[in-house]
Amino acid sequence: MNALPPRSPEMANEILYWEDMRDAGALEIGSHTFTAEDIIAFARQFDPQPFHVDPEAAKESFFGGLVASGWHTCAVAMRLMVDKYVNRSASLGSPGLDNIRWLLPVRAGDTITYRRVITSARASESKPGIGLVQSRWEAVNQRGDLVMTMEGWGMFRRRPAQASAPG
Repeated sequence: MNALPPRSPEMANEILYWEDMRDAGALEIGSHTFTAEDIIAFARQFDPQPFHVDPEAAKESFFGGLVASGWHTCAVAMRLMVDKYVNRSASLGSPGLDNIRWLLPVRAGDTITYRRVITSARASESKPGIGLVQSRWEAVNQRGDLVMTMEGWGMFRRRPAQASAPG
């Protein structure tokens, strides 16, 4: 498994460019434990379906109990990515996500570990200072079960000295 380039203390604030991201391979992003309170609070604001906001009603649902919104699992992934590397990168955002799959319900008490795998990278043909990175994100619960996957592209500035070089 590759990782982002190591940073010495004096380089801790160095920006990660496309050239760093394209070769990063797989990276564990971090873990998060979902609580009933967090599940309900998120869902009340963004996905107020009974099986996300009402533990009693959730018992009678298809899920048989309270479950996190799939959007909650995605939002946690985004937060962990931002904390791990996006805020120290030359990120220009993303044109979008594809193939979001919620494979198993996430319940209160579940600890989900997130991982990002670079699947391809290419320099932009129309914008020489930009590179694109395609990734697959995976979320696994404490039992090792895959609970969520998604794919997407990220856009990053290229290292200034290499911005005009082919990818």
